[in-house]
Amino acid sequence: MSETPMPGMAKPATPTPLLGPSVVVPGGVVVAPAVAAVAAATVPAATVNAAAAAASLASANPNGGSSTSVAAAASQAEPDMKGWLLKWTNYLKGYQKRWFVLSKGVLSYYRNQAEMAHTCRGTISLHGALIHTVDSCTFVISNGGTQTFHIKAANEVERQSWVTALELAKAKAIRAMESDEEEEDNTANTIPSEELNLVVRELTVRLENLKTCYDLITKHGAALQRALSELETGDDLANKTKIVSERATLFRISSNAMINACSDYLQTAQTQGHKWSKMLQHERDQKLHLEEMVEQLARQHSHLEQAATRHRPNAATSASDDEDNEFYDAQEEGGSVTQEDSSFILNIPVTTHHNHRRNSNDATGSSSEGEDGNSETQQVLVVAENLDNMDVTDRISVHSSQALTPTLANQSKVVRKRRTRVPDKPNYPLNLWSIIKNCIGKDLSKIPMPVNFNEPLSMLQRLTEDFEYSEILDKAAQAKDTCEQLAYVTAFTVSSYSTTSNRTGKPFNPLLGETYECDRTDDLGWRCINEQVSHHPPMAAQYCEGRGWRCWQEFTMTSKFRGKYIQIVPLGYAHVEFPATGNRYTWRKVTTTVHNIIVGKLWVDNHGDMEIFGERNAKGVKCHLKYLPYSYFTRDTQRRVKGVVMDSSNQVKWVVNGTWDSKIEIAPVTSTSGSTENPVYKTGNYKTAWTRRMPPPDSDRYYNFTLLACQLNEPEPGVAPTDSRLRPDQRLMEDGKWNESNQEKLRLEEGQRARRRQREAEAETAAAEGRPYPPYEPIWFGKEKEEGTDNLVHVYNGTYWDAKAKGDWSKCSTIF
Repeated sequence: MSETPMPGMAKPATPTPLLGPSVVVPGGVVVAPAVAAVAAATVPAATVNAAAAAASLASANPNGGSSTSVAAAASQAEPDMKGWLLKWTNYLKGYQKRWFVLSKGVLSYYRNQAEMAHTCRGTISLHGALIHTVDSCTFVISNGGTQTFHIKAANEVERQSWVTALELAKAKAIRAMESDEEEEDNTANTIPSEELNLVVRELTVRLENLKTCYDLITKHGAALQRALSELETGDDLANKTKIVSERATLFRISSNAMINACSDYLQTAQTQGHKWSKMLQHERDQKLHLEEMVEQLARQHSHLEQAATRHRPNAATSASDDEDNEFYDAQEEGGSVTQEDSSFILNIPVTTHHNHRRNSNDATGSSSEGEDGNSETQQVLVVAENLDNMDVTDRISVHSSQALTPTLANQSKVVRKRRTRVPDKPNYPLNLWSIIKNCIGKDLSKIPMPVNFNEPLSMLQRLTEDFEYSEILDKAAQAKDTCEQLAYVTAFTVSSYSTTSNRTGKPFNPLLGETYECDRTDDLGWRCINEQVSHHPPMAAQYCEGRGWRCWQEFTMTSKFRGKYIQIVPLGYAHVEFPATGNRYTWRKVTTTVHNIIVGKLWVDNHGDMEIFGERNAKGVKCHLKYLPYSYFTRDTQRRVKGVVMDSSNQVKWVVNGTWDSKIEIAPVTSTSGSTENPVYKTGNYKTAWTRRMPPPDSDRYYNFTLLACQLNEPEPGVAPTDSRLRPDQRLMEDGKWNESNQEKLRLEEGQRARRRQREAEAETAAAEGRPYPPYEPIWFGKEKEEGTDNLVHVYNGTYWDAKAKGDWSKCSTIF
């Protein structure tokens, strides 16, 4: 029987860090709590007291509830914890009784204890998993998007016992993985020259011993042969026999010495053999990897040369007739939607659930015993009316009237004068391959990166750039029609990618508790507060309020370095709400890929499907948006985005079309034809919902920053002491002092590890004394149950701006 996700699953929950040595909790259950480890740091080993465990082991619940047992730590083969729990299966069966086993950082479950010998119904690795408590008996485990277990215990004591044991197992798993990675790195690296010289010297000595023994055996062997020859003459037999015996003894001694020398040489060679074999295999893998990249680059280079030859004016008549490899010119930036581009085919997923976000496996993962959902798609054709019938004046007026620009909230109010650029980026050489050759396959949060790869902004500031085109939301707030409002919201979601086309610098990873405020009420009409609420996994919470709208998100992501490219997959959701109408919309960002990490110029592509769902008064309205991946062989405009806005009856009402690095145009649907399975929608005239404001011509000298990006890190009085503007390594990098910035970056990271170790020690002490230890809590955001789900999300508590007005930063800790 397949099991489906718990109703209302949306986002991975934030873990509750706990830590400590073994302790007996009420009910007689021996557990071992631990603070969930953070990235790039190891966790102290937590051991279970076997004697205390044996003395405190509780019996099963006499009332028929689930029973829980903890194995003694003296036996490494025994599980950390096992017992009966209730697990959510599907809508028909609800919670079902399952036998759970926690062992070696993996939580497994079975239908009964007898299945442990042959059938496992599902497992979830605790490394990087998110664990949170829903109520007094229920808790959720999620690994960030692919698997989620909703589990219910018999009572609060048992639930806490399991949560505590899971946190300890998670900490152990993280520590073990980091130790393995360090060992792998040390093994994969080239042997240090001193060790190499020592091995070579030792082998040389052994070889010299072998040569000496060989010479001795040759010498004594020849003497023995001569003595035997003389023995055959028969004269003075006793004396000759004695000589033969002496020669034989010398030969035997030399032979034994030879055997011992061979044994020593063989032993020394075998001792180093495993290490050298592993090194050799590592170098072979690297060689094959580089060969594949070079071949791919060669093919791309060849294709580009062919394309350049085809499109050269004097080579137009000699171009190849091979249509399979034909290249097509991309549309000029800022160009209008052509008749060809405005007509397109789009495959829309057909969902069986009213609220796809809440039940999508793609969004939240599912139980490992089964999946739920519908992967069917509906193909729609969008056809635009003949744009040539529009006169030039009309088309210009449509574009200019919709090109939204920031307006002052109060023209009489004095607006602060802000800077228009940052210092130029210095030209420091960097050996890229020496840094990343051993980082392939690892999570980006665990790779120590020098500031040479960064830009002088933190991730919190980079998230604030999403509101560079907030005037689109101002326009959406004025829209009367819900579908038209969603079309403008869709344009806003696309605008957040506009700077990624030429911004390849990595933002600074925020420290736990780091904040960033941006108050642009005087000129742009909005203000925003961000806080890093979790460090493992990295998670930031954001809240922004503007003219007739408010927007918030809990941003987390998974990222992998694949050698030739870096892929970043966002996991959190973003929301925008218009209080005047009660309309709310929710979406999750698409995948971003950075190409040419090793060789060539870095370039960024955004691709994938985005679905924006209406909630509350906009429930049932949705938009399906497709970001086309970059391709060398296509007639389509590169970096193109196309989508449709549908009402609650799944009828297309608006069409969205454009590119994520240039502009987005929207058009209403005027008529519908075709079949129900393959409808054809005819649109009216397109109008511009968003046009990118290009950065200054010399912006490549200062990290390709836009005007807003240049102003984000500008010093400002009165901000919180944890604000990113006050981060010293980031400030030093902006000032061009990269060596000092690298030193400060290392100091800040070490300080964060020290604070984490201190919390772990305090939690261990509290657990040993039998008292609870409160987990880390953000200052300006609090955990609340998400509307319509059992998931806890970070929500702004509304206290930051009041604290700033009073100048009261007493809640802030010292992190810089």
